[in-house]
Order: sequence, then structure tokens, then C-alpha cells
Amino acid sequence: MSQKKERLISFNYEKGLITSISYKGEEICAKESAIFTIRLIDREGRVIDLPSTTAKSVCVADDGLSAVYSCFDEDITVTVFVRTTERGFNLRFKVENGTDKIIEHIESLPLILKPFVKHYGVETGGKGKMLYPYNEGVIVEDSYFFSLCRPYHEPAYPSEGSYGIFPNMVQSQFMAYLFEGKGLYIGTHDEERGLKAINFFVCDELNNIQVQLRLYSGKNYGEDFAPDYDVVYELFDGDWMDGAEIYKKWFYEHLPKGLKKVIDNRNLPEWYHDFPIILTYPVRGYHDTDEMTPNELFPYVNVLPYVDEISRLTGAKIMVILMHWEGTAPWAPPYVFPPYGGEEEFDKLFNALKNDGHFLGVYCSGFSFTEQSNVLPEYHCREMLKDKETFKAFCAGRDGKILHSKICEGQRVGYDLCIASNKGRQILDEAYDPVFAKGLDYVQILDQNHGGGQYFCYSNEHNHPPCVGPWMTIEMNKLLDEWNAKAGKTLLGCESAAAEPFLKNLAFSDNRFEINHCIGTSVPVYSYIYHEFAHNFMGNQVSAMLCADSYLFRMAYSFVAGDMPTLILHPQGFLMSHWGQRDVQDRPDKQNVYTFVKNIREFYMENADFMRYGNMIKPLPYKTEEIVFKNDYYARSYTADKVLSTAFEFGGQKIQIFANYNTQDQEIEFGGKTIVIKALSVVKESI
Repeated sequence: MSQKKERLISFNYEKGLITSISYKGEEICAKESAIFTIRLIDREGRVIDLPSTTAKSVCVADDGLSAVYSCFDEDITVTVFVRTTERGFNLRFKVENGTDKIIEHIESLPLILKPFVKHYGVETGGKGKMLYPYNEGVIVEDSYFFSLCRPYHEPAYPSEGSYGIFPNMVQSQFMAYLFEGKGLYIGTHDEERGLKAINFFVCDELNNIQVQLRLYSGKNYGEDFAPDYDVVYELFDGDWMDGAEIYKKWFYEHLPKGLKKVIDNRNLPEWYHDFPIILTYPVRGYHDTDEMTPNELFPYVNVLPYVDEISRLTGAKIMVILMHWEGTAPWAPPYVFPPYGGEEEFDKLFNALKNDGHFLGVYCSGFSFTEQSNVLPEYHCREMLKDKETFKAFCAGRDGKILHSKICEGQRVGYDLCIASNKGRQILDEAYDPVFAKGLDYVQILDQNHGGGQYFCYSNEHNHPPCVGPWMTIEMNKLLDEWNAKAGKTLLGCESAAAEPFLKNLAFSDNRFEINHCIGTSVPVYSYIYHEFAHNFMGNQVSAMLCADSYLFRMAYSFVAGDMPTLILHPQGFLMSHWGQRDVQDRPDKQNVYTFVKNIREFYMENADFMRYGNMIKPLPYKTEEIVFKNDYYARSYTADKVLSTAFEFGGQKIQIFANYNTQDQEIEFGGKTIVIKALSVVKESI
């Protein structure tokens, strides 16, 4: 296939290969690769992969826009439909299944692209970077650190929290390969938002990058699979925002059912618009896997002097979000109620906060079922597991076997619950109904279900096909609809911010962008696409890779993305750099933090229409100095701008905001002039 001279895309249909994608004279494919791979599952759970290159018969249409592949080692026939577009091409697939096996997924164009720009910080001669809407958004440019910190794991049962799966840690249905001011957008425009693997990894000794885009079927044995949406490949000019804009345009034209903009959403509580400060801490122990004895913040009311101090010094209302509050064991889902120490002690805090206009929320731990707590040995659910009916609630693998969960193994041993099983739903209702009845302001109901996603399940005993697929999105939204009806004005959220299909139901979440600091440069992809529809908070910063000196930078990053700041309180009264921190001598300066919070909140309220309801747009260029933060986890540094900037539009007006998180004044060059920004402050410019 050839297009305009600046865009050349070539298929060798007869061999089942895509051989070239070039743009403005730049070839971006490192090698030719298959057009597709079909994965089958047999009745024993074994997988069989059938690449397009192994078809023994190929019939190409006269117009060159479709090809039929057949005579594989298995009785399947695959039709590939190609539609050229102004800037690229779209693909669709139809798989006819003559076997007694399941078509698990279609993998579309496992492209092998030219290498990353760097390897272990050293220029490679490669030109590639990847924009990835993973855990809020990241640009990856170093093959070594990406492979070290996020090694590729095949998506499989039992699930892992870090898979490159949508809707889950991957929050939007696209990614983009960036190269020297140009890019290749790769996306699925699926209005039903079904399960996809959207990923990439270093595939050979040359550090070439292989793209992975799998379309999961959710089909049964012997059924055909023909996705009713396009896989879109589009070449573009510009940076990451120009790539994200392609998806954003499609998203705005195909909103998930029932999703409303914040400005139109009457189900949101008043505090959502008022920029409260999140204050999170444990009432037992000092970190995730500590000895779980009461600390200085138990009884619960012991935190009230700190709440009063923070509110007085910042001018903000406070949203307390408790950790280790569960009356069972910390991070030992699903059973959490009654609260540790009893409801009477818990209610004393709740009522005191309400009386002063503050708010209360709690962390919960999602869809796992705890067999044995590892942090509180006396807590277990072994008696329930003596009843074999309980096992009907759990996710199972391709072979039907039920294995222990891989989620948060340090905190617990247990299993993954399947929300499409009757028993699983019964257990979840039994566990969480008392929480909803409490009338809290916020419940992070799906901590550890990143993005609000369901875990993999292939069971043939549940109310779903024996294959992962679109049913997972459907069932999750059914459950969340029911939960929100029970919860009333209690907002629900998840870890890592809600993936796209769950925005309606998870309107406020723990947006942990800092997890990306080990693999690349965080960029606010999430807010760029979704800010008009949902706001989040900075999160408890667990697994932060940077030293405490970066805390103000992380707060500024969250703020310019439109999210609310989080303070992590040590039970002894000082601020921590992140939850789970062991070296508590490395801590943020409390006075600087409070000053910055006060200033950003005042800016937010003065520019409320833009910050609450605005659409994030591409900012104009500006010049600022850089700062280097140490990354203690992986012996590398993280380079950030000393002044962070984003732009918003609302009501026909546009502003660009500039946040100086440093304790010294900073100069920037913007619009042909020099602007001095005072320490720990935010300014705006009309654009």
C-alpha cells in the first residue's frame, strides 16, 4: 500500500507481513513483522499462537484493501480489512473459527520499531520515545531503565497489578511512538471499551521496540470473533499532546454512556469543587508491613489538632483518608468493617470533622479475598474456605485451576474475586454494604484494582464466557452502578485514577503519577484528556522513587494537572515524603509545604472556572531552568523543569499557569518577555 509521498505504508499480504512505515523520509520500522497473530485456547488451557506468516493460503482482494488468510495448522480463517485514511490506515479483523477451541485474542500488527533514544542514560543513535497512558501518563526514552524497572510480563492469570492492560493501569485505548517532532499514533476506537493489552517492550539485543496491541474476545469454544471497531494507525506532527489529541477528539465524540462533565454533574458533592487538602495516615503501625499496634493517632480523635493546624495555616478544608483502620487487618480485603477500635471511636472522629466542615474517607482494598493476613497473623478466613462453595467466587485460569493471588503478597495470602460470579458478588456485598451505609465522604473502594479494572478470569462456572474480554468492562460497570446507588453522596475511587469506562462511577481517585518516575518522564495525559469529566488527588505517593526534596515538585505536578494535593502525616506529627517511607529523617519541610498549599489553593479558588471545569489544552512554549532529583530506588536521577506549566480553556478564554515549587524566585521566558515568579507560588498568563 502506498499513500502520499510523505507517508508510505507497505504490506506484503502474500507473506503476511507489514514491511514499512515511513513518514517524511523517516523509516520507523526496524524490521518487518506479522500483520496479526491469533491465539487459541484448547479445552486443557493450552495456548496455540497462529501468526499471519504461517497461513498456507492467502487471497488478496483486487483493490488491495483486504486479504483472507486460511490453511493454518488449525481450522481458522482470518480476514483483514484495511482502510486508508488521510494520515494513515485503519484495520479490522474477522476470525472464523472452525475448531472446538476459544479465540482468546487477536494481536494487531506487533510492529518492531526503531530503538529508544537512550540506553542507561547514554545516547544510542536511536530516535524513538513512547508515549504511554500508563498510570496517568509517561514518556519512555531509555531502554535500560524501562526494562529494569518495568520488565515485560505476559498478561495472564493470576493477574498482576502492573500489567499493560486497558481498562486498568492503562487508562486510555492508545499509545504513540514519538520520533524527532513526529509520531505514530496507535489506538483502538472501541465505544464499548473492552479489554485490551496495550503495551511495548524491548525485543532484541539492538534495543528495538516491539508494540503489543491485543484485542481480547470474551468468546466461548467454537465461536467466531469479529471486533466491531477500528484499530487506528495515524502519523502526525508534534509532541505527545498532538498524539493524545487524536484520541481526545475521538473520546469527546464517543463518550461512555452516562458520563457528564464536572460542571454538569449534579451527583458530585460540594467539597469536590472546593479544593480540600487530602490528609492520609495509618492508625496502626507506621508503614505497610509494620507491626500493627495502635500508634499516636489512635484513638482516632488524636489527629484533630493536626487537622486544625493544617486548616488554619492553609485556609483549606481537610479530607482525612484513613489507612490501617480496618477492624479485620490492614490491606486484607474484602472484609473491613467494623472499624478498628469500634464504631463509637470511629464516629467521634467523623462527627468532629463534620462539625468543623471537614471530611472523612477510608482506603479499602478491592477484589481480593484474604485467606491469611501477613501483617496480623491472627486474622484469617480459613473457616470460610472449608466451604467449597466459597471457591466459586474466585477467578480461575485457562485450565480451570484456582491459584493464589499475586496482588500485594507482602500483606496477605488469598485469591482474586470474580465480580461475574454469584458467590463473588455475595461476598463483596456482604463486605462493603456496611461501609456504604456509614455515609462517609469518600471510599477508595478499589485500592489495588488499578484504574478500577477486574482481574483475569477464565472460569466456566461463572456468569461470563470462559475467556477474558469485553464482559469484564460490562460487569464492572454494573457493579459500580449498584455500589454508587448504595453509596449515595459517598464518592468512590480507585488506585491510579479511573480508567476511561469507569469515569462515571469512580469520580475521585488516587492518581499516583510518581510510580512512572522509575521508567520515564511523567506527563499529564490523564488530565489532558479527562479533566472536564473527573478530578483526582495526588495520592499517598506510595513507591515514590524520589527523595523528599522532590515533594514540592510532585505537589506542583499534581496541581498543574488540576488535581488536589495530598499530605502524608507520620503518626508522630511530621510530614512524610511518601507512604511506606522507612527513612523518616528524609522528610519535607512542613512550613514550605503549608505555604505552597496555601498559595496554590488561593490560586485555584481565584481561577476556579478554569481549574474546576476547564479543558486542558496544549500550552505555549516557555523556557525555564532544570533541577535534578535523586532516585534512591534505581540509582538514577530524574530531571524536572524548575517551573511547571499547563494551560486550560473555559468559556472562550485561555490561560497558561506557571507553578514555582522552589524556595527561591524563578525567572522564565514566555511570550517574548521575562517573568519573575515568586517562590512557592503560581501565576497565570492569558493566551
